[in-house]
Amino acid sequence: MPNVKVALVGVGNCASAFVQGLQFYGKHEENKNRIGLRNPTVGGLTPKDIQVVAAFDIDERKVGKDLAEAIFEKPNNAPKFVSVPSTGVSVEKGPLLDGVGESSKNMVQVSCNPDVNVTKVLKDNGARVVVNLLPSGAAEASRWYAEQALKAGCAFVNATPNFIASDAEWAKRFADAGLPLVGDDLVDQIGSTALHKTLLQLLSMSGVRINETYQLDVGGGTESLDTLDRTRDAKRAIKTQSVESALPYKAEVVAGSTDYVDFLQNKRDSYFWISGIYFGNSPMQMDLKFSTVDAPNAGSVLFDVVRAVYVALNKKEKGAVNEVCAYGFKHPPKMLPLEKAEEEFRRLVS
Repeated sequence: MPNVKVALVGVGNCASAFVQGLQFYGKHEENKNRIGLRNPTVGGLTPKDIQVVAAFDIDERKVGKDLAEAIFEKPNNAPKFVSVPSTGVSVEKGPLLDGVGESSKNMVQVSCNPDVNVTKVLKDNGARVVVNLLPSGAAEASRWYAEQALKAGCAFVNATPNFIASDAEWAKRFADAGLPLVGDDLVDQIGSTALHKTLLQLLSMSGVRINETYQLDVGGGTESLDTLDRTRDAKRAIKTQSVESALPYKAEVVAGSTDYVDFLQNKRDSYFWISGIYFGNSPMQMDLKFSTVDAPNAGSVLFDVVRAVYVALNKKEKGAVNEVCAYGFKHPPKMLPLEKAEEEFRRLVS
């Protein structure tokens, strides 16, 4: 297969981890450096086969610069774990639309450059997969870029919690165009939601009856601030529904973002509380704290999703590809148990 040519919408922290990851894993010979990768190979494709050919942003500190430089510009605060040489990809100015929220407007410096013709840039650079990494609250902008992907004949990956892949109308439009669509709301490699679900499944399988549980996340960075400002309720609904799916019965469940702490930078702290009963109605409680760095948590899953979407594209899959959606996203069109989602994903890319 030729290179998986990708366009990035939003050059924020997740884009930084993704681009750094391509350099970090791509420069090693196959099988030499697998630490951190869930799947070194997907459908015969390694990270070395992924090539970013276009990128879009609205911040003047990034627009016009080589992608290798732009990913380290403020307000990005993702950790630098590898030096990235010049990519030859200049960050283009996309439309602002609703890309900046009220709380984050002082952190973003909107470029005065004219908007480029996004569809033309995608076509001219041979992009096959468009990855939407916009802030959670950018619902209008996310839909606008999905429209450009359709016009350019590209598959679309929606990493945001805005409903696109799980929206029947959007799924139909991509199906009619003969293009794959996946989303919504990318899971983390070692995310709090997946950990929460795994704990609940393990306890439930062991005969514990869960009565109440919550998961609360605190983070720094523009994404956490934007989530708190514009999509807190939506994120809570998505995460709660995802966690509830891990139990075969009804329980009191709350899961979602709860606050923004600037000095955490790109770190995230998650707090879990689980209460239930086991043998002889004996009570049990679990109280945990889980700390991660946010941006790298998206890297491995994005690698898997992008390669799987490219496989789907070559297999002529069209519309919402639930095998990828259920594997890599918190709000797929159809929720599947973790084991079933993994099985379906393997079947698609085998």
